[in-house]
Amino acid sequence: MRINRLALAAGVALALISTVAFAADKVTVAVTSIVEHPALNAARDGVKKALADAGYKEGDNLVFQFETAQGNPATAAQIAQKYVGENPNVIVPIATPSAQAVVAATQDIPVVFTAVTDPVSAQLVKDPAHPGGNVTGVSDMSPLADHLKLIKQIVPGVKNIGVPYNPGESNSAVLLAALKKMAPDYGVEIVEAPATKSSDVQAAAQSLIGKVDVIYVPTDNTIVSALEAVIGVGTDNKIPVFSGDTDSVNRGTIASVGFDYFDVGVLTGKTVVRILKGEKPGDIAVQNPTGTDLFVNTKAAAAMGVTIPQDLIAKAKKVIN
Repeated sequence: MRINRLALAAGVALALISTVAFAADKVTVAVTSIVEHPALNAARDGVKKALADAGYKEGDNLVFQFETAQGNPATAAQIAQKYVGENPNVIVPIATPSAQAVVAATQDIPVVFTAVTDPVSAQLVKDPAHPGGNVTGVSDMSPLADHLKLIKQIVPGVKNIGVPYNPGESNSAVLLAALKKMAPDYGVEIVEAPATKSSDVQAAAQSLIGKVDVIYVPTDNTIVSALEAVIGVGTDNKIPVFSGDTDSVNRGTIASVGFDYFDVGVLTGKTVVRILKGEKPGDIAVQNPTGTDLFVNTKAAAAMGVTIPQDLIAKAKKVIN
């Protein structure tokens, strides 16, 4: 009996050692986003694809965690604190509010942000070329000049552009300021329509009726999460709605020029892989995605009372009709 007990104890010890060894073989990548919408979800999926391509696969040698704050900055902070307590190998916050929450919560765990418009103004890094510390990532600054050119090509007589935005999102404040600065060069004026939460988006869009010729939805997570409300106002009142991201064209905006957020995620995931293999985040420059894909939605354009020129349709990477 004594021998059997010793054998049993040895077996349990061996099993525990094997379990610990197995856990040590796995890496944990913890991902969080401020809200779920197609562009941010595509970025998340791109991160997972890059990890898989590098040999990190869920259920094998990767633990891939994901939580969303559902648009609530306080929840974003709670998720950040939870992740820091769990001590993953890398944390990937998607969009500026989540990135700010995570960076405020840790100075030790590697952080690779993504879909952040201006990481300097968001106080995530001081120098994008040489981030230093535990933070790097991928910016998604919109090609605003291309967007204004596109709007003028489709609506040549445009004079006033309405911009619904959340003043609480620093990325939106950056985009709005840039639009206002550029507007005189394109002969247009920017009309603001603030909305601090998704339930305010429809009222913000309605406040633009009779004041603007076009509505432009920037890469503002609050507005994009309630995009259908803006599209409804545009359709009902024959106000063309354009967007800062191409994923929103699939949902009913007229057109956009930009990069694929899945590709943004892949680029982010490749940076995560570099860190998992031993590089320090502070030694990796903040990156910017490339690509100027044109998406157009002829059905939405017709519903909002405009016609997309044939030469633009011919150039488009994707036509929704």
